[in-house]
Formats: sequence, structure tokens, C-alpha cells
Amino acid sequence: MAIFKKKEEPVKEGEHIVGNGLSKKQIREIHMRNMNKEEIAYLKRKEAMDKVWPIARFFILFGLCFIILYPLIYMISCAFRAQEDMSDPTVMWIPRHLTLKIIKQTMNAMNFWHTLGTTLFLNIGCSLVQVVTCAVTGYGFARFKFKGKNLLFGIVLMMILVPNQIIAIPQYMEFRYFLFGAFNLIDTPFTMYLPALMANGIRAGLMIFIFRQFFKGLPKELEDAAYLDGCGPFRTFIQVMVPNAASSFLTVFLFSVVWYWNDYYVSSTFFTNNSTIALMLKNLNTLLSLELFNSATVEVSPREQIIWMEAGCLLSVTPLLVMYTFLQKYFTEGIERSGLVG
Repeated sequence: MAIFKKKEEPVKEGEHIVGNGLSKKQIREIHMRNMNKEEIAYLKRKEAMDKVWPIARFFILFGLCFIILYPLIYMISCAFRAQEDMSDPTVMWIPRHLTLKIIKQTMNAMNFWHTLGTTLFLNIGCSLVQVVTCAVTGYGFARFKFKGKNLLFGIVLMMILVPNQIIAIPQYMEFRYFLFGAFNLIDTPFTMYLPALMANGIRAGLMIFIFRQFFKGLPKELEDAAYLDGCGPFRTFIQVMVPNAASSFLTVFLFSVVWYWNDYYVSSTFFTNNSTIALMLKNLNTLLSLELFNSATVEVSPREQIIWMEAGCLLSVTPLLVMYTFLQKYFTEGIERSGLVG
């Protein structure tokens, strides 16, 4: 049985043919017949850019990722290498002798598990308390009108601008002679919990601002409907506003956890016997000398000391990295909805 192919008719000039069994190249040639020289040159430049840009974008992103991740890569490379590898010029990134000895020695020097428990007690507890108090404060600034509102919000903005060092001495005296000298709160968790309870903890001003911006963006009809159903302001906040602000609560909580985790200035001001991850990392040189050589005056070569310091840094950031890995989706969503990005 013979198969007859229909002869293709020549394409007339000016016709726009799409499909009809033609390839993309043929369709492109048909369109180019109706273009002038400038349009053809622009089309060729655009095609060349479309081919070159993905490659250039890859190298740009690769370079940026390397710059951002370089400290973490260097920590991992140093924390698992043996001490003699630091004196080996052939060892750059991949250790010649993989070992967990450095990690174990650093954990012992930092008394890691006890320190981690103390840090979590202060960190998670203060963060939860501060999120609640800052949410209530931000909701009040966003939805209610009262005398002195602008003045008080100006004080909140000053909390963002003024560093902690300015009020460190008055705070210390307040906690040292609490209630006219009846109590001494230095070296107790109250020095961290009381400011958080009063919405005056670490970076509390920024958290109040985030909640204010988010609650201002919610429709007023939500509250009006709740008031019509007989809800008061407090019940409206708990049952209506809080469920709608779940992403912002998570965002502020993560911010608070990171800031409390990395804080050593406030902790070193109010604590002399207590230990946190940041304080242990700050005093890691002395702690390592006591752990390894039973003397705080022994001098170790800075090049050899790097491996223990990087191991301590890796131990310090690992809990935060694990937390962020599981919560990054909700964190970025909360940032977008809170009004911090435009």
C-alpha cells in the first residue's frame, strides 16, 4: 500500500503560522522574514543572553554560597581533623586523619550537656515569655487608641536604637538591690525572666514592632465580628487574632531564641556562676587550657588551638542549624507577612 505525502505549500509572506507540523526553528525563520535588521539583531542578542545568563547566574550563586558557607565549611573541616593535620601543609579542606577526639575534648571543656541544659532553660523560657508579652504589647499599639500612645511607641523605638550597654549599670543596681535591697537577684534566672515578662528583654523593641505591623495588617472586620458575638478584647485576641498570627509568633520566637542563644554581654553582666553556651565559648581558651594541661597559663600555638576553637563554634551553632532546618519554611513565611520586607 503506497503512502502519499501531501506536498507542503510554500509559506506566503506576512502569514503567521503556528503549529501545522512545523518545528520551532521553522516558525522562527518565518517570523524573522517580517523583521527589519534592528529587530533581528535584538532577537539574536536576546537569544545569546538567554543562553549565557543561566551559566553566569550559576557561578554568581555558587560564589555567594561559598562566601556565606565558608565559615561553616571551615568549622567542619577543622573540628574533625587530628592535631598533626594543622601542621601538614598538604591538608587544606579534607583532613588526612578523621577523628572525634577534638570534639570530645571540647565538649568536656565546655561541660557541654550541663551548659546546654542551662542555656535551654534560660533561652526557651525567656523566649516564650517574651513572645507572649511582646504580642500583647504590639496588639495594643496596633488596635487601641489611648493617651500617650505615640509617646510610648517612641520609647519602643528607642529600645531598638539604644544599645544594652547604656542601661546595663542601672539594671545591675536594680537587680542587686531589688525591692529596696530586700532581695539580691544577681546570679539567678530572674535577671533574664523579669525583663522578658515586662516586654523589655533582649531586642524586645523590635519584636513589639513586628507584632504591631502584623496586627495592623489584619482586617478590622475580624474584631468587629468577634465583638458582635459577645467577645471582649482579651477573648478576641486569644481566639481570633492569635490563630491568624501563628506565622508571626513563630518568626518572633526564632528571633528571640537566636538572640538569647548568642547573648554573652547581658549574661556576663548578671551571672558570675551560671554557664551558658555563649559564656563558655567566650572563655573557651582558658577552659581548654585547664582541660588539656591542667593549667590556665599554658600557651598553645594559635595554629594548633584553631581546631578546638572551631569545634567549640560548631557545637554552639549546631542546635540552631538543626532548628532552622526544620522551621525555615515557616520562618520565611512569617518574615514576608510581618512587613519586614517589601
